[in-house]
Amino acid sequence: MKNDNSLVGNLYQLSTDPLINKFLNDIVKPLKKYTETQTKRMNELILIGVALSSTRNLDVLLEMIVDKAREFTNADGGTLYLVNEKETHLDFSIIQTESLGFRMGGASGDPITFPSVPLMVDGEKNNSNVCASVANSGRLVSIPDVYEVEGYDFQGTRGFDKGNNYRSKSMLVVPLLNHEFEIIGVLQLINSKDLETNETIEFDSEYLVLTEALASQAAVALTNARLIIDMEELFESFIRTIASAIDEKSPYTGGHIKRVANLTVHIARRISDSTSGFYKDVKFSDDIMSELRIAAWLHDTGKITTPEYVIDKRTKLETIFDRKELVRYRFELAMANAQHENDSEAIINKLKDDLEYILGSNATAEFVSDEKLARLKEIGETKVMTSQGEETLLTENELYNLSIRKGNLTAEERKIIENHALMTIKLLEQLPFPKKLSNVPPIAGAHHEKLNGKGYPLGLTADQINIQARIMALADIFEALTAKDRPYKEPKKLSEVMRILGFMVKDTELDSDLVNFFIEEKMHIEYANEHLDPVQVDLD
Repeated sequence: MKNDNSLVGNLYQLSTDPLINKFLNDIVKPLKKYTETQTKRMNELILIGVALSSTRNLDVLLEMIVDKAREFTNADGGTLYLVNEKETHLDFSIIQTESLGFRMGGASGDPITFPSVPLMVDGEKNNSNVCASVANSGRLVSIPDVYEVEGYDFQGTRGFDKGNNYRSKSMLVVPLLNHEFEIIGVLQLINSKDLETNETIEFDSEYLVLTEALASQAAVALTNARLIIDMEELFESFIRTIASAIDEKSPYTGGHIKRVANLTVHIARRISDSTSGFYKDVKFSDDIMSELRIAAWLHDTGKITTPEYVIDKRTKLETIFDRKELVRYRFELAMANAQHENDSEAIINKLKDDLEYILGSNATAEFVSDEKLARLKEIGETKVMTSQGEETLLTENELYNLSIRKGNLTAEERKIIENHALMTIKLLEQLPFPKKLSNVPPIAGAHHEKLNGKGYPLGLTADQINIQARIMALADIFEALTAKDRPYKEPKKLSEVMRILGFMVKDTELDSDLVNFFIEEKMHIEYANEHLDPVQVDLD
C-alpha cells in the first residue's frame, strides 16, 4: 500500500507493526477474558435467581441458597442463619462443609444443635460475633484469614476446626435483606478455593457485589416462600375456624367435620400409598391431597344457612321447642273436663293411654307401620271439650309430624337439611380458589351424592363422581353411622354399621371397591378403637 497520510492509512501501518500488535493483544485478551467471566457469572446469577424463585419447599430453598452461594464463590463451606421470630437471635438453619462431607439442617434431616447467636448482649449490639455484627450493621464483611483478624470472637470457629481437623481461613459474611430492607438472615461462606490449585484464597473482590446480589435474590425468594407458607397456614386456620363454628351450631355434632376431614385424608393417603390391589396405580399429588383436605373441612359450609331447630331436631314434635308439653296440656284439659262432666272412668283412662302412646311415638325414630299411623290418626282426630271449646287432640301439623314414617324429619325439613349440600357449592363457588384448588366446591358439595344417581343435591351418576368425592362420601356416612352423640338415634355397634355399608354397596350407593379397600385395610377398626365407645366395638 502506498504511503497515505490519511487516518485509515495510519491505522493500517500501526496494525502491521508487531510490537504494537502484541501490545494491543496484551490489553484485549485479559479484557475479553474478564468480560466473558463476568458475563458467565451474571448468567449464573440469573439462573440461580430463577431456581430460587421457583422453589416453594422451605427446607429445599434454604439448602439451595447455601449450595448456590458456595458454588458461585467456590467456597468449601457455608452457613445460613435466620433471624428468629422475636428478632433477638440468629438461629442456625443450614451448615455445610463440602470437604468434610458435612451437611446439617434443611432437607438433610440432620438437625442442628448449636445454640443461637444473640443479636444483643447486655443491652448492647453484639459485634463480637461476625454474623451478629453483619446482621446489626447490614453490611458485608470479607476476611482474608479469620485466625489473623482482630475485633471478632472466633472461638466457635476454632473449636469446630479442632474437632474436625479443619482450617477455616477466608470468610465472606453477607446480610440477607428483605424488600423492606429488614435483616432476615445472614449468609456466611468459608474458604474460597482457587480452581486451578485448590488452595484456600481470599474471596475475590469481584464476588462481593455479585454475592450481595445473590443474597438479595435469596432474601426475596425466602420472604416469598415464607409469605406463601404464612398465607396457606392462615387459610387453613380460617377454614378450620369456619368448620368449628359450623360444628358448634349444634351441641350434637361437635367434631363431626374434623372427624370426617381426618378420615377422608387418611383413606386417600392409604390409597395413594397402596402398592398392590385395585388402587396400586392411583397416586394423589400433594396438590390433590391439599384440595381434598380443604374440601373435606368445608363440606358442611352450607349448614350455616340451616336453622338450628332442624339440625337439632330430637323428637317429631320439636320445632323451636318440643310441642309435647302443649299436647300433654291439651290431654290434661280434656281429662279434667271429662272428670268435671262426670264422664266414665273408661274415657279418662283411654285419654291417659292415648297420651302415653303419643308421647312414645314422639320420642321414637323407628319405622312407623300402617297400623300405628291409623291409631295416630284416630287419636289425633278425636274431638274433646277443653276450656277453649271443642278441639281435636292433635293439630293438623302435630299429627303430620307424628306420622313421619322414618326418623324425626318431615319431607320439608329433610329438604332444608339436604339443601346444605347445594348451599355448600354455591357458597364455595363465590371464593376465588387458585387453580390447584379449583375442584374444592364440587368435591365438597358431592358428599351426599350416590353412584346410582339417587343422591343430592345434583343427582350425579357414577361417571360424574370422582374418586375424591367418593372417598369423602364414605367418610361422611361412616362417621354419621358410628357417631355416639346424635340425639335422634342410639349409638350403633360397628357390626351393624358394616352391614349398613354392605347394603349401600348392594344398592350401588357407595363404591364397592372403595368400601372393600376400607375394610381390607382395617380402617374401620382403627377408627372405632380411636373414636367409639368400647361397647360399640364388636369387631376386630
